[in-house]
Amino acid sequence: MMRRNVKNLAGFSMGATDGEFGKVDEFYFDDETWTIRYLIVKTGGWLFGLKVLISPTALKEPDWESKIFQVNLTKEQIKNSPDIDTERTISRQQEIELYSH
Repeated sequence: MMRRNVKNLAGFSMGATDGEFGKVDEFYFDDETWTIRYLIVKTGGWLFGLKVLISPTALKEPDWESKIFQVNLTKEQIKNSPDIDTERTISRQQEIELYSH
């Protein structure tokens, strides 16, 4: 396993099963274990440039050379994900909604 600098991962493209949907903007970390809990992705024009949360469990094998994170989600699934304010702490209830989606 190779270590990566989080700063170098910001700006990676995000690829859904049916096309690119945005770029990595930031990361949410677990404040106890310092593991990445979510990627904050700024969507492209198709979703009006909103920010969405993507769980690392949705990630497929990254394309390090092309700087793309593929996910096992469609654009429609991403579009219909629960509305989360990325500027605030995520509650346990919001996490349950995200995972059940």
